[in-house]
Amino acid sequence: QVQLVESGGGLVQAGDSLRLSCAASGRTFSSYAMGWFRQAPGKEREFVAAISRSGGSTNYADSVKGRFTISRDNAKNTVYLQMNSLKPEDTAVYYCAAGLTAQAMGVKGGNYWGQGTQVTVSS
Repeated sequence: QVQLVESGGGLVQAGDSLRLSCAASGRTFSSYAMGWFRQAPGKEREFVAAISRSGGSTNYADSVKGRFTISRDNAKNTVYLQMNSLKPEDTAVYYCAAGLTAQAMGVKGGNYWGQGTQVTVSS
């Protein structure tokens, strides 16, 4: 089992950048693919990005391709989401998740979830 804690959310203006972090507990971090999801008010949670266990493969939602970058540091048990050129429609609670593969997370979600961090983008 793995426990996940997100940080780095906040209030920014459109066009700004923000980096989210997700710290994982336990010794098995590198055994999991990691991903980011988000949920806007009144909407269902949606996939944002995922990264393979080694970090060699990534998967992105079309809505964030070219603007967001997911990365991981297995030595620090941490996964990151660099968000550039933020738009008001990126406003949501962002969740970190651990799963089996980056491709599977894009369809099935994660097996373990963090509590989420709020990102608000003003126009």
